[in-house]
Amino acid sequence: MPDADPVKAGAGGRHRNARRHLLALTVVLTLAGGGLIWAGVTRTSGPDPVASVGSIPGPTTAVTTSDPTTTVPPVSRSPVPLSRSAPVSLRVPSIGVSSSLLSLGLNADRTVESPKDFSKAGWYDKGPTPGEAGASVILGHIDSYRGPAVFYRLSKLGPGDRIDVLRDDGKTATFAVDAKRQYPKTRFPANDVYGAVEYAGLRLVTCGGEFDRTARSYLDNIVVYAHLTATT
Repeated sequence: MPDADPVKAGAGGRHRNARRHLLALTVVLTLAGGGLIWAGVTRTSGPDPVASVGSIPGPTTAVTTSDPTTTVPPVSRSPVPLSRSAPVSLRVPSIGVSSSLLSLGLNADRTVESPKDFSKAGWYDKGPTPGEAGASVILGHIDSYRGPAVFYRLSKLGPGDRIDVLRDDGKTATFAVDAKRQYPKTRFPANDVYGAVEYAGLRLVTCGGEFDRTARSYLDNIVVYAHLTATT
């Protein structure tokens, strides 16, 4: 039998190769399409980028409930408080946080401003500075539609974990975590967060709990309480 026509054989091979390439392309596009759809759902259903730290009451707002379970260290456990000096940066090694610090004031409704940069934390500049006598407050976002933000893992902190704050005077104030608490936003313990204390305290604040898709906000706040243990 004579050999098959090489032109026809070549055409058939090209057709088969084309079909295989088309099938492979279809599979790739299907997978890619699924990925794009998934990514689209993630982007459109995640927290609103301006709401993921939530509205944090300031010290003079009406919500002033107190949490009797908050651990408050005796003054004798803390070193002598430092003089006032603005904080420059924050490190929390156990959860991988390393951030320069923004300065935050109050909004018109007396809530605390939230950081405009989701990768950075901010300190409430109307209160004590970290290391100074009193309760210093640092806030950060938990996430946005783009992904985790600076305080995404804040809820993982536990008693004894270390927090370092570098100050403008060149000193580093080192704190130890006393307690972590989660509160409904309707019962934010402003007294415990901002209230006067005789030792140098620190509070780290972010959002947590369920995410309300209608309000585009988390329903709870997470607060970490800490006290000064050393200065360098």
